[in-house]
Amino acid sequence: MPSTIPAPNSTVADILIEALPYIRKFSGMTVVVKYGGHAMVDEQLKTDFARDITLLKFIGLNPVVVHGGGPQINRVLDQMGIRPQFVRGMRLTDGPTMDVVEMVLGGKVNKGIVAQINQEGGRAVGLSGKDGGLIQARKMHIVHQSDAGSPPEIIDPGMVGEVTRINPAIIHTLSEKGFIPIIAPVGAGSEGETYNINADLVASHMATALSAGRLILLTDVDGVMDAAGQLISSIDAATIRSMIADGSISGGMIPKIEYALAAIKSGVPKVPIINGKRRHAILLELFTDRGIGTEVTE
Repeated sequence: MPSTIPAPNSTVADILIEALPYIRKFSGMTVVVKYGGHAMVDEQLKTDFARDITLLKFIGLNPVVVHGGGPQINRVLDQMGIRPQFVRGMRLTDGPTMDVVEMVLGGKVNKGIVAQINQEGGRAVGLSGKDGGLIQARKMHIVHQSDAGSPPEIIDPGMVGEVTRINPAIIHTLSEKGFIPIIAPVGAGSEGETYNINADLVASHMATALSAGRLILLTDVDGVMDAAGQLISSIDAATIRSMIADGSISGGMIPKIEYALAAIKSGVPKVPIINGKRRHAILLELFTDRGIGTEVTE
């Protein structure tokens, strides 16, 4: 009796065919990915992320990862009896907190991501923003207004920084040699002082400095929702300003969307905001016709 040959899986073939024009279009393109949220703590999602980033490199894109690590930092701070405080998504950072931030981000979290990507066949290299003068920064002051009727308050967040310059030379060198840069969002001031910097902010500046074709922001939500709770697939600057004004965009999404707009205004063509809790979210966004999140455009 002749052996039975399994029927081909046309669905898999269809997916590959759908991806082909995007693979061809994006070949050689730099993609900056801000990695954070639930995707960094769920073991299956961590594996998926490592495989997705490795795949991007193998098919001709140049992925650059900027990662957060809020839950991991909070866990260590809790063990030390230090209560974290935030204003407009920024962690207020005193000396002891800064020590924890640098240790966790530049050490445990960064090296864990590097190891996982290398385990999947990639060639990842971990960097702090202090390496090679990659991220130069200055102290940030936060203007906070609790409500429309109260005067604005200037808050000193401690050792929190804002980016003054990205020196992309080390990133270009690593990418050209086939490596995948994994960047912890810690920068250095003019006197060598260390600053904790919001990872979304670093990713926005990094995408601009590298002339990236995409900046992908991984979050724990599907994207930007309209008043009826439906996902908005594409949104421009005018609509964003209107939605912030009427409260439709609020909370932690405001700084994220502002950093996305800053990247757009500086030349990054599109900034997808996608749900990192979905398996292979990056691949679904880049290589399918509909994508899965909200695409911020000019």
